[in-house]
Amino acid sequence: MADSKIDASLALRSEGRLLVGRDRVKLLEAVALHGSITKAAKAAGFSYKAAWDAVNAINNLLPTPAFLTKAGGRSGGGAEVTEEGRRLIATFHRLEEKLARISETIAEEGLAGAEDFLLWTAGMTISARNVFRAEVIEVKKWPVDVEVTLRVSEKDTILAIVTNESAEQLHLSRGRKALALIKASFVSLAPVGDATAQRNCFRGVVKQRVDAERNSEILIDIGFGKTMTVVTPRRLVEDMGLKEGDAALATFDPSDVILAVE
Repeated sequence: MADSKIDASLALRSEGRLLVGRDRVKLLEAVALHGSITKAAKAAGFSYKAAWDAVNAINNLLPTPAFLTKAGGRSGGGAEVTEEGRRLIATFHRLEEKLARISETIAEEGLAGAEDFLLWTAGMTISARNVFRAEVIEVKKWPVDVEVTLRVSEKDTILAIVTNESAEQLHLSRGRKALALIKASFVSLAPVGDATAQRNCFRGVVKQRVDAERNSEILIDIGFGKTMTVVTPRRLVEDMGLKEGDAALATFDPSDVILAVE
């Protein structure tokens, strides 16, 4: 009889949202080794854009950034993994070692229906590009809906509007940890100083602009290691003359925020 084997795959989550798996840990380790996102992406088998998407997603879900860019110099700048990032890498490897021992035990002792468990994973994939780890700081209940204010960083909050039924099901109250999800296509761009942009208005700096035939994807650095992704018609971006390094506002409606709890 051939030896049986269980392939156990570990993925860390934060409030139910996939935070990091083997590929992302490999990328962070490559950044720590090479000090460059370009070199790290190549070493880890990521495209440049996929590498940035990965580190931005990790930073948005951690209390403090795991990854930082370094400005200027003759080399044109670089990147580094912070202490938070190094702790994340170390924690992942410790848990992966424990999971490997568990899978070996299962393989040796047998497990009915083991063919159904060839790949175990604790993660999930969602379509929303903007996912922020947050804490509920205020809940205002009205006859039809509920206004929920969530802190995402030391300076920024998100206002979400959900139904009373949803608020009850999620057990939303002050201090509750939650994820705030906003599709990139629901986020709008506005010029800095726009007086009409009041609710869910994030001021930042354009760190990347990618143009397609019809739409543009804009990544805005909103501070504290957080990034807001906007997908909007290219003609609007061109009308604004928006380019990398420019200041801009990212805004979205409170009713477009989806809340998730564990």
